[in-house]
Amino acid sequence: MKVTRIKIKKAFYLLVGNLYVSILRIFNNIEIMRGVKVFGVPIIIINDNASIKIGGDVVLNSFNDDYHVNMYGPIKLYVEGDGAFIRIGEKTRIHGSCIHARKGISIGNRCLIAANTNIIDSHGHRALLSDVEKRYLSVDEPEEIVIEDDVWIGCNVLIFPGVKIGKGAIVSANSVVKNDVPSCSIVCGNPAVLISKDK
Repeated sequence: MKVTRIKIKKAFYLLVGNLYVSILRIFNNIEIMRGVKVFGVPIIIINDNASIKIGGDVVLNSFNDDYHVNMYGPIKLYVEGDGAFIRIGEKTRIHGSCIHARKGISIGNRCLIAANTNIIDSHGHRALLSDVEKRYLSVDEPEEIVIEDDVWIGCNVLIFPGVKIGKGAIVSANSVVKNDVPSCSIVCGNPAVLISKDK
């Protein structure tokens, strides 16, 4: 009986999510390919002259009930800044995570991004250690993030500006990624370090 209730609720979340995104794309610079499934209502903010492109058969999941860990919030796609973009490749699955671009974030095909991941291409403010009183007024320079095809990112990961994650890499849960990740490797920790690589 519980399983049936979850299936009905999930179907409702899918209906509402897809309807919301369909309405949103009428008024915003968002391109959505065929077969995209949106479970629940994501937070999608697109500033003027910014854009989002979502590839075919992508899953954006904000439905917590039957997900294997707890999601702290819905999917959030936030694009600000002139010409800023988010690109999500085909068949990628993203669960309850935040992707915030002030310059650009590209996510490849068939990527798996677990809940509570934060992918941000800027720090928000400059360090200004010699003039800290001005820090709160400062804005840092964003750096583009590239996540290549077939990358698996565990839950609660933080990916910093300027990072490139190579094809087929795995980022273990709770990692903080400050440096590039080689293709077909596993990184783990804070800061994330290489623990395994395919020859």
